[in-house]
Amino acid sequence: MLHLSDSCRYMLYNGNTDMRKSFHGLVALVKNKMLTSVMSGDVFVFISKRRNAIKLLRWEGDGFAIFYKRLEKGTFELPVYDSKSHGMLITDNELSFILKGVALKRIKYRSRYSQTAAVCE
Repeated sequence: MLHLSDSCRYMLYNGNTDMRKSFHGLVALVKNKMLTSVMSGDVFVFISKRRNAIKLLRWEGDGFAIFYKRLEKGTFELPVYDSKSHGMLITDNELSFILKGVALKRIKYRSRYSQTAAVCE
């Protein structure tokens, strides 16, 4: 079972990913294309060219874990992104919507009060 948390960072790779890639291939994409440390604890999200498969890669302290989902029908929707960058930060809610098939363009967040936490010194 996959658990998404707002305490994790989710980095979406903005390129097409060959879903035959496993741990080493996905780590190479993170290091060489996204220019990010793969051992940061972030979750890296990869979507296939046909957008019917998704992989999530995460370093868990003692090894890598991969979550893989392939749709029998339909596609995953991608958020709007800058085509010049190789990665973008998405929220746990956005990832959940992508996985559940919710249309990202129609989501409208209502305004809520938000108090920022005091910085501890």
